[in-house]
Amino acid sequence: MRLPEPSPWGDQSRDGLLVADDLPEGWHLPHRFPGERSDDASAQIDELLGYDDWNNLESQIRDQQESDQNETIDGRWRYIEHAATHTRVMIRLQRQMFAVPEEVRITGVIYLPWRPGDAITSQLLRELPTARIEAAINKRLFAMTWTATIMGDKIVLPSGHKIGRRDLLKPLGDPKKSPDFYELVALQHGQLTREGDRNPSATMAEINGVALSTAQGWITKARERGLLPPGRRGRAG
Repeated sequence: MRLPEPSPWGDQSRDGLLVADDLPEGWHLPHRFPGERSDDASAQIDELLGYDDWNNLESQIRDQQESDQNETIDGRWRYIEHAATHTRVMIRLQRQMFAVPEEVRITGVIYLPWRPGDAITSQLLRELPTARIEAAINKRLFAMTWTATIMGDKIVLPSGHKIGRRDLLKPLGDPKKSPDFYELVALQHGQLTREGDRNPSATMAEINGVALSTAQGWITKARERGLLPPGRRGRAG
């Protein structure tokens, strides 16, 4: 009898938010979630820890759409291990959607020594490489940084081309001719979201003089490349 295929959702790196290469030497990203789970238990962990009031999730989503602050819902817990000490750590990764360029930050840590009952010292906590993990994720996902120029701060795109904030809402040009096209799609979408646009894909279609389906296709490809977070059911754009 042929056994059923394992659920792809059991793979911690499936969504590309954290991959093995993001971890410094000595740290390991197990393929499966703790307990050999076949699904992502991030929502359940948040609920158990009281991180979010999941009883009022719909209200949170509505309030967040009207806010100019970074989202605190939909964080993702990922489980890592230290090869030498067998220390087990779960880190909560949260996209900072209102940062420009967008970034991922660690917004929660569960630290578990190898043997239950072992002490957690301040030195051990200082050695947890949170900043290096964040930097590696953001370099891989976004590859965009700010730089100071005479004309003001500009975003440096992966190709080296620089763009100012005022240019984010200009037509993006031809996707076949711009090596940074989908980075620009993500930046334009993010700028519209920050300004409170309830349907940024429709606005992008208008700005760029293309059909709505074309703009939606651009956004889908930007999401597939990890440049935008996954779309949420019930949210336009």
